[in-house]
Amino acid sequence: MKKEEKASISIMRIICVSIILILISGIGVMAVSTNLNDVKIVLQNGYEMTALTPKTKVSEILKENNIILEEDQKTIPDLESEISAGESIKITDKSYNEVQIAKISEEGVQTTLDQLLENYAPITEKIVVEQVAIPFETITKNTSGATSGTTNRVVQQGKDGLKEITYKIKYQNEVEIEKTVISEVVVTEPVNKIVEVQKIQTTSRGATTTRTSAVSYGGGKWSYSASDFDLLCAITAQECSSSYAGALAVITTACNRAESAKWARNGKDPLSQYKAKGQFCYSIDSHWKKRLNGNYSSTVKQAVTDALNGKRNHKYLSFRAAGTHSGQLIGGNVYF
Repeated sequence: MKKEEKASISIMRIICVSIILILISGIGVMAVSTNLNDVKIVLQNGYEMTALTPKTKVSEILKENNIILEEDQKTIPDLESEISAGESIKITDKSYNEVQIAKISEEGVQTTLDQLLENYAPITEKIVVEQVAIPFETITKNTSGATSGTTNRVVQQGKDGLKEITYKIKYQNEVEIEKTVISEVVVTEPVNKIVEVQKIQTTSRGATTTRTSAVSYGGGKWSYSASDFDLLCAITAQECSSSYAGALAVITTACNRAESAKWARNGKDPLSQYKAKGQFCYSIDSHWKKRLNGNYSSTVKQAVTDALNGKRNHKYLSFRAAGTHSGQLIGGNVYF
């Protein structure tokens, strides 16, 4: 009986050890099968959340966390991609361009999450109000009843108006990417300049008649004869006759030079600046001659008249044909 009892005890011990081994193996299998990954999810508004999940597919991770994409949203990486622990899922707008995921260098493939997300920075909007001058116009009234022997007199000085323009500006990474006009409101209306064309008076002494042939401009600053004025218009028209603004820009350049110490060597009036060697078309070719004797538009004549009486549409001293230099484009020329 003692031998049978000992055998029974040995069998019981074997059974107990076997059960313990089975339980330990099952626990190990369960631990392996429930391995969790630490994944970061970055929403489109910038909110970040961390998810512990056994899933590795992007779409399954989002579904597990009850995250549903809108029609205009996408993920980086895409929904079918597999990710591992420590990686991130970025939800962003479909309209964003794809970015370079990795940067190749001599040391190998390098990238960081900050570099990747920088290209997907949120877009911010600002409302900006700017004040812009409204240029006055010059109105010329001819009271002389003649086409020659006239002089100009400023009856009313012009004054620029003012308007407020409201813009909606979009920024990304503090850089302006879009600017849209929302509204324009006139704050102050411009006051037009009025110039009266008068007949030059003649003075007779005995049998001798004296007639003033020179026309004074800019409050007597410059004085030109009718032929000199015609020459000014011809040169201006040859340089630019596409529009009033273009012609005004050309004669403005000559006026700016005449008033600048830097260009004093070429003369102190616009015509002298026009005639300076190698500066304007006057000394470069003879095409301007075909425009003499009034062969130019009334807008060119008006632009020259306005400039001589003080109107300017830029502050520059030089210009070139469009496409040859950087600067402000006016009437086919670039001013700088």
